[in-house]
Amino acid sequence: MQFRKISIYSLVAAFILSSCSGKKQEEKTVYENTKFTKNNENTVHLTEKQLQSVGVTTTTIQNRDMEKLIRLNGKAEISPSHISSVSSIMGGHIKSIHVINGSHFRKGQVLAVVEDPQFIQLQQDYLVTKAQLEAARLNYNRQKDLNTSKASSDKTMQTAQADYSTLNATLKGLEEKLRIIGINAKGLTSGNIRSKINVYAPFNGFVSKVLVNNGQYINPADTLFELINPAGLLLELKVFENDVNDIKTGQEMIVYNNQNPDLKSNAKVVSVVPSIETGGAATAVAKLSSANSEFVKGMYVNAEVNISSRYTQGLPKEAVVSFENKNYVFEDLGKSSYKMIQVTTGISDDQFTEILKSETLKDKKIVQKGAYSLLMMLKNKAE
Repeated sequence: MQFRKISIYSLVAAFILSSCSGKKQEEKTVYENTKFTKNNENTVHLTEKQLQSVGVTTTTIQNRDMEKLIRLNGKAEISPSHISSVSSIMGGHIKSIHVINGSHFRKGQVLAVVEDPQFIQLQQDYLVTKAQLEAARLNYNRQKDLNTSKASSDKTMQTAQADYSTLNATLKGLEEKLRIIGINAKGLTSGNIRSKINVYAPFNGFVSKVLVNNGQYINPADTLFELINPAGLLLELKVFENDVNDIKTGQEMIVYNNQNPDLKSNAKVVSVVPSIETGGAATAVAKLSSANSEFVKGMYVNAEVNISSRYTQGLPKEAVVSFENKNYVFEDLGKSSYKMIQVTTGISDDQFTEILKSETLKDKKIVQKGAYSLLMMLKNKAE
């Protein structure tokens, strides 16, 4: 009985050993001749069985007309030159405010009304000076006539002339001050003097911030509103390092936002910042071809740039494989041996990849089908 038990255990052990041996033999067959040496660390050799399994086909460097579609993303921003701070030319109390945050306005629209006694004084000074100027003009003309007949001295005429010139300059200055605060001096009379002035919108746009309230006293240096001119909307887009050389000033692009991706708008690249920031991307700045209310400051946007067709050299896309952010192809050395070669790629579409400095691959047979399998075999043997 004891002998039987030992025999059964022996048979089981023998079976397990046999299985393990068979498995190792199979793995040896799959990766046969794939051990690293200093001379073949970038070369993989396939057995007949592996060759049939992988189904390797080869190709050569080819000439092709290619187009590249680059997809970018970023945010909508406003050019600093199109963000305006509005203040009152002269201080006073806020009598009324006609807009709120986000209000759209037209150029010349009244944003607020400011009241102060100094506005009355300015208009009064203008009218008084205007009357004095008329009297000074008459006196100057009279003295000039008298001086011609030597009935008055030169000094008297010169004094009259100086008074007239001084009052004329004063009137012109007061007229300009009235124009700046929105009062037409030409139509001003003692019957239409007013204590209030309007603060007008300088362009079409919308209100970003209202910084005052009714009854508040404001100084000329105080900002009443921050206004945004939508014509200054810019799109700041990230361009990854491998696409930087393809993005140029003046290029047309299609842009859309995440909220309404089916609504496409046209834009043009106006500048490219020549600097790769942390994260491996540069910044391209684009401007919409026409105003579009769908895009507002701070909104995330997407863009597509179609690079013009160019005649270039490359390989079918499946012939180029990537590993650790580098691109490779495999050269067929013959006798089921394949050598991995690092390459630099350019533009790419669904079927073809451009190879830069492709003269190094001239007249070489390059693996097309099976390139990824060769890469995995090579990396597995390294491990």
